[in-house]
Amino acid sequence: QAQLVESGGGSVQAGGSLRLSCAASGRIFSTYALGWFRQAPGKGREFVAAISWSGGATYYASDSVKGRFAISRDNAKNTVYLQMNILEPDDTAVYYCAASPGRLVPSSVQEYNYWGQGTQVTVSS
Repeated sequence: QAQLVESGGGSVQAGGSLRLSCAASGRIFSTYALGWFRQAPGKGREFVAAISWSGGATYYASDSVKGRFAISRDNAKNTVYLQMNILEPDDTAVYYCAASPGRLVPSSVQEYNYWGQGTQVTVSS
């Protein structure tokens, strides 16, 4: 069964950095686009970033994370990463990894078939 397992969350002060990792089963990883979403308490699930199956294309949510976050993937390790820099309290959320068989860099929840369990990121001021 296809699986996604996130790790790397934690608590940091504003201005700090974290790197999230998501290990995917081989069946997903080789042909699927991968994305990161986040969900803050009382809010809906929000797109953060996506990367195509080859790694050749990336897409970020406008303004909120562009320039601070970077998505990448290592096909040899079946892992996708989200490097998060200059973290702000508004970045506090549960971060989810997801996989999509669809177009290059999908950005909507509905386009993703598989989801990880999530990892908590807490940024204090």
